[in-house]
Amino acid sequence: MKSRYLFLIIGLCSCGENHTTVLTIDTPDYKRGESLLDHQPDSAFYYFNKVATGSKDSLLIAKSYNYMAVIQSDAGDYYGAEESLLTSLKYLDEQAPSHQNCLVSDYNELGRNSAELYNYEASINYYDQAIKRTRNGNYKAIALNNQAVSFEKMGNYTQAIAIYRSLLEHPPADKLEYARILSNFAKTKWLQDSGYYAALELLTALQIRKEENDEWGLNASYAHLSDYYTRKKPDSAHFYANQMYTVARHLNSPDDQLQALQKLIELSPSNDVKQYFQRYQSLNDSIQTTRNAAKNQFALIRYEVQKNKADNLRLQRDNIKQRVVIYGIVALFCTAVWVFILWYRKRKQRLEWETQTAIREHQLKTSQKVHDVVANGLYRLMMGIEHQESIEKDRILDVLDDLYEQSRDISYEQTKHIPIDFQGAIASLLKNFADASTKVLIVGNDNRLWASVTDKVKKEIELMLQEFMINMKKHSSAQNVLVKFDHQERLLIVEYMDDGVGFPSSFRRGNGLTNTGNRISAIGGQITFDNELPKGLKIKVSIPIAPNA
Repeated sequence: MKSRYLFLIIGLCSCGENHTTVLTIDTPDYKRGESLLDHQPDSAFYYFNKVATGSKDSLLIAKSYNYMAVIQSDAGDYYGAEESLLTSLKYLDEQAPSHQNCLVSDYNELGRNSAELYNYEASINYYDQAIKRTRNGNYKAIALNNQAVSFEKMGNYTQAIAIYRSLLEHPPADKLEYARILSNFAKTKWLQDSGYYAALELLTALQIRKEENDEWGLNASYAHLSDYYTRKKPDSAHFYANQMYTVARHLNSPDDQLQALQKLIELSPSNDVKQYFQRYQSLNDSIQTTRNAAKNQFALIRYEVQKNKADNLRLQRDNIKQRVVIYGIVALFCTAVWVFILWYRKRKQRLEWETQTAIREHQLKTSQKVHDVVANGLYRLMMGIEHQESIEKDRILDVLDDLYEQSRDISYEQTKHIPIDFQGAIASLLKNFADASTKVLIVGNDNRLWASVTDKVKKEIELMLQEFMINMKKHSSAQNVLVKFDHQERLLIVEYMDDGVGFPSSFRRGNGLTNTGNRISAIGGQITFDNELPKGLKIKVSIPIAPNA
């Protein structure tokens, strides 16, 4: 569930601790961004981006990038938020007292963002950076609480409970933060020991949140209580799941609505499951569309601001040149200016058209993926629910969980980063498929081999090898797998061999291997399947590359 602590960012970035003096002077654009933050985040992002690209005050720039990251994270653009936070850190001085609170905020947000991307180890390290930089008790409690949640998500309940206990020994003055710590502590104790009686603490936290009218806190409490009562009292679990759904709808939190609907599908009578499933399907499709549109919009806003800045600089240079032009060529100069303006307008129109075309193509591609990955699967499941007299809830939940993860993959789709240590990445990929029954041998995978290989080819090779290994695990029953890499003249040779069952005589390529063949063809390579071996399978791939350096 998504925790929203925007007040923490505001408090930290305004440098509110008593020992710190604020040295920045907020600009009109910065103040305008703050005023729009709650109601028009897209417009706020525009003004913060103007400050970030136009100001000369490094702290003000860092604060603006921090705000931009919060807006991106709330819209589900976690990779974009991470980029903004890392940019913010570049403008901060680790030793400057006036920069410490913004550093705390950046590291806390990096921790939350990493947790949303399931990178809990990185999340914990970022929280450590935030904790050691703040002297404010409330801010430290928030960061420690966040860190404990990451430990809990990793399954390290002992460490999480130790943090919660230390916080409860000296509870924060803020009642809402105390309720959050208490509820999380009770939930984690129950996860560690299913016999632990967590109801009293969970209900105490719920009552505090009701008294303080903390709707986000109520949302979390209802989720914890529904999970706790699922096995003990299904009726109570259903009641709290329904309460969570009501609050999540009032807060307009799509992610929490999806979680509540998943609980209701599991806990509801058979005749109510279909209506909850239909709501889940509609809401999930809407979330993917909205988040992809938001990512595109943030990129477009940054593009426009950079473009306007470049245009302004160019116009300033033109004005300087105008001052030194003699009066005798005024007419010729005016004609040149008119031609330039005409050309500029046409160029701007063309760039805008190209940008809009790119956005439409991206949206079409995303819509197709949502249709292929999610819609078809949901439709088949819906048909099964409609025509079956008895419904296996566990099977439905397994399918829903799988579709949910696939839809998140589509939502978070980014240009794939090629690691510097590509040799290590390939080794890690292949070794992940080794186990007690399957040995994986790698030959020729060294850094010199990859030195002359482009990122595009590396990306396709990684996807190709992943497809080979998945097919091996699913179908071949192989005990030994060999993957060999080599340079031959101007070709990169990749050979895959296993001692599995090989392809049957009636074998036809599925979508995975067909796509792999298309990828290799797209980069000028060739792929050969050798199924004439007495046992197993051999695949040879040759790809043209630059001569080995």
